[in-house]
Amino acid sequence: MDDRSGQGRRRIGVLGGTFDPIHLGHLVAASESLHRFGLERVILVPTGRPWQKARFSDPEDRYLMATLAAATHQKLSVSRIELDRKGPTYTVETLESFRDFFGDADLFFIAGADAILELDTWHRFDDLTGLVEVVAVTRPGSDLTGFAPGPGWPVVHNLEIPGIDISSTDIRRRVAEGLPIDHLVPAAVLRFISERGLYVGTREARGA
Repeated sequence: MDDRSGQGRRRIGVLGGTFDPIHLGHLVAASESLHRFGLERVILVPTGRPWQKARFSDPEDRYLMATLAAATHQKLSVSRIELDRKGPTYTVETLESFRDFFGDADLFFIAGADAILELDTWHRFDDLTGLVEVVAVTRPGSDLTGFAPGPGWPVVHNLEIPGIDISSTDIRRRVAEGLPIDHLVPAAVLRFISERGLYVGTREARGA
């Protein structure tokens, strides 16, 4: 169902993630969300210190890769809000900052379905209701069949995207093993990874 209620208000998408590295699956999710929900823009938000992950690449490298990827789409932008915040970064605090900045705009938080299924474990989960609508992006292997948000959950929309099964974890593994990733990331991101020597000779135990 195409959900464009409240069309007179600004509609802003927020796609957060470690982006380690950002890949074509992220860009497809952003593009599909722009179309499906009539968004003015989607803001990519690289996490600074993701509290649920023990290991991650340098924040500035991840930010620069997101910036290179966003340059391919005029309705994508990148925010440093979580990189510049001290301490662990929490999605709810980022969304509150965007609400204060954009005023009465409708915010849509975009994330993979696997992350949305664990949404009620997130920091200050109860404060998400009324703050944001959630877009749960499904990819091959994801399944929201039978999922019903319980009391206190924000509105959750299911967004099926074309069958692109890509994960940052697999990309890092492929780089470490000397396998090609040119079909998985934008060309500019590929060059950046190669020039910086990212992920070479590393053990890939980190999450996507």
